[in-house]
Amino acid sequence: MRRLFQTALGAVLGFGLALAASHFAYGALGPVFTTENQLQRFGVAFETVRDHYVVKPADRTLVENALSGMLSDLDAHSSYFDPRTFEAMETKAAGAYGGVGIVVTVKDGIAQVVQPIDGSPASRARIKPKDIILSIDGVAMKGHTLDDVSSRLRGTIGTSVAVQILRGNAKPFAVKLTREQIEVERLTFHREGDVGYIKIVAFSDRTDPDLRMAVASLKREIGPGIKGYVIDLRDNGGGVLQAAIDVSDDFLNDGEIVSVRGRNAGETERFDAHYGDITEGKPVVLLINGGTASASEIVAGALQDHGRATVMGTLSFGKGSVQSILPLDNGAGGALHMTTARYYTPAGRSIQVTGIVPDIVVSGGPDAPEYQREADLPRHLLAEGPPAKPPGKAIEPAGPSEDFQLSAALQFLHKSLAVMGSALPDHA
Repeated sequence: MRRLFQTALGAVLGFGLALAASHFAYGALGPVFTTENQLQRFGVAFETVRDHYVVKPADRTLVENALSGMLSDLDAHSSYFDPRTFEAMETKAAGAYGGVGIVVTVKDGIAQVVQPIDGSPASRARIKPKDIILSIDGVAMKGHTLDDVSSRLRGTIGTSVAVQILRGNAKPFAVKLTREQIEVERLTFHREGDVGYIKIVAFSDRTDPDLRMAVASLKREIGPGIKGYVIDLRDNGGGVLQAAIDVSDDFLNDGEIVSVRGRNAGETERFDAHYGDITEGKPVVLLINGGTASASEIVAGALQDHGRATVMGTLSFGKGSVQSILPLDNGAGGALHMTTARYYTPAGRSIQVTGIVPDIVVSGGPDAPEYQREADLPRHLLAEGPPAKPPGKAIEPAGPSEDFQLSAALQFLHKSLAVMGSALPDHA
């Protein structure tokens, strides 16, 4: 047995040394790494795996896996979209996608259901909030990122996906779900007395026109006595950058909204507001929490820096990076979903890792979920600039409240100077 082991090990070591020796140029200080010899190494590795792996793998599978590894090891948000996932992402940006209708979060490497979408395959299969997703199509989800879990659930309409669920202390069970067209939930709005309440759940191509329609409708319903607006960005994980810019522009008359800066100075883009505040200067409160991320943080940072809104709630997620989707072969070969820049608020703040700190910290109450933030993700980009001012002590509900943060926002708008006796920042 020992002789067999030594023989096998010797063959592997000998092959590895031959492989390395044949594809490195050597200088005085050792091997010289060039793009050419690295690509040669990859080619040899590809041929070796294809020719000697115990089960013959498809060439396409090897290439797809190599692309996935190349992107996913760069940072927490870069990834490779295979053609099916790329198609689903394009559809989602337009306001719909192929999926099963599960809102998911990941905390400490565990994928958990936040809520099934009404009328979706997941809802009909009676998947429930707090269910844990153990595996998708046989692949264990422990340790996977939120992006990866979500992309595995999405796909071409009509295809099936097998999901293993753990519910409480019961025995895990499997469900087979057929993907359907899932409409990205559009913003909702209603009056809260003489205040307009608008909840933006995601940023898609429809968000800005929907927001304008909502404000116009609330003005008609409430009339000239309208006190202001609560814009609810809690649990809004982001979406299309341009939609976040357009929404910010709706509340501003001038000035910078956000700047996007790549690694080269010439790649900086600045986006400015145009005259025309659709609320006509009425007070605005933005509600945020640990699920407020990316495009939502752009809006919160822009309106906070301009003193146009009072931000209330809890610390946001802290995703200050920009991902570009770069199609391969016009999309037929999938796409590279790659971090290409960071974004900065009008005051020049990078919120990467640090997040948006509320002007008024208001607890979500004892039943509020714990959020995984950018700082918890493996391979996240490091923060830039001085550390953010830590959040102050949160105002806690004195008693039962269905939505304490919303109640605090409404009270602020009515009193304008104080919330529950705490001094408020001056946004003149």
